[in-house]
Amino acid sequence: MGLYLTVFDGDDELDGVEVGTYSDYDVFIQAVIENVENGSKGSVCPILTLHHDSDGEWSSQESQGLRSELLKVRDVLVSMPPISHESPWVSQTMGECDLKPSNAYESFIDVNGEFLIDRLIDLTDLSIGKGLPILFQ
Repeated sequence: MGLYLTVFDGDDELDGVEVGTYSDYDVFIQAVIENVENGSKGSVCPILTLHHDSDGEWSSQESQGLRSELLKVRDVLVSMPPISHESPWVSQTMGECDLKPSNAYESFIDVNGEFLIDRLIDLTDLSIGKGLPILFQ
């Protein structure tokens, strides 16, 4: 089962990010906890790391803080070596998109081969700009 994060305006989907499986998302969150929060979950990125991954939403107000957290995550992970994970779709998508991660930031992609952190930042920008929540589906 996959995790999909999206912004709706009424019945109209404005944008969405297919993150991959819940275990893929967990690998990303664990990398944030270990490398950005130094093993102390919620100490630096509480909006990101303390939110349950299978339901709910980030409000547009939370998206402002989430955006700041994601920028910190990107700044840290871009200076770290690549992180490997065992997900077959990640390997396949990286091959199809000719991606060879040179750092930890580039190790995390969405199902379309776009860098996950940037796609999440895009969602926060949309959420903030439209005053709409990011929904977990």
